[in-house]
Amino acid sequence: MSNRAVLEVIALDAGDAVAARSGGADRLELVTDIAADGLTPSRETFARIRAAVDIPLRTMLRLADGFSAGTPGDVEALLEAAAGLRAEGAEEFVLGFLDDSGGPDVATLERILAEVPGCRWTFHRAIDRTADRDALRKQLADLPGLDTYLTAGSAEGVDDGLDTLVAEAGRKGEPGYEPCLLVGGGLRLDHLPALLAAGIDAVHIGGAARPGGWTGPVSADAVREWRRAIDA
Repeated sequence: MSNRAVLEVIALDAGDAVAARSGGADRLELVTDIAADGLTPSRETFARIRAAVDIPLRTMLRLADGFSAGTPGDVEALLEAAAGLRAEGAEEFVLGFLDDSGGPDVATLERILAEVPGCRWTFHRAIDRTADRDALRKQLADLPGLDTYLTAGSAEGVDDGLDTLVAEAGRKGEPGYEPCLLVGGGLRLDHLPALLAAGIDAVHIGGAARPGGWTGPVSADAVREWRRAIDA
């Protein structure tokens, strides 16, 4: 692959995956239940999507809406889901949980990562809800496999978080700032020039790839429009 910016698209099923791939997506985020902001898909769904496309897949590990890992029983269910997906062939994941104080739930993250050793992963938009973004990054810096933060810069979306994203992009390489910034959450095409100029080289779209809304499929043409805008 060239050093062009990465375009990641949310896929709910194999049809979405094929359309996103044909439109120029570099990677897919696999989720179910978008009404809850994306939860863990089944092993069967993962297997169907894996058979349908040859691009990297990042699979969500999240069983309930919100940014808490939940009860001890919920955590056990997460561990079981992670192990099952790994056994199915999943190699990349998306996860992220906060504790009651608004900091990262490092203990739960470490337990889940132990189920998927050697896998790369994205810490998702829980970073936009944390009490202290900089502290969170430094607390997570030594976790194995963390190579990406999915963030809008703000819980309110990219409109509100643009300055934060540009500032964090300028800290690339500092301790805690080595992972890629993957920008998503209310992202629009008109945000791209400022983000790309700041050195951000990965974007994430969900609803923007679905002209008919979340009840409709991914449109290869919509993905292609983003691909052209990023590459331009």
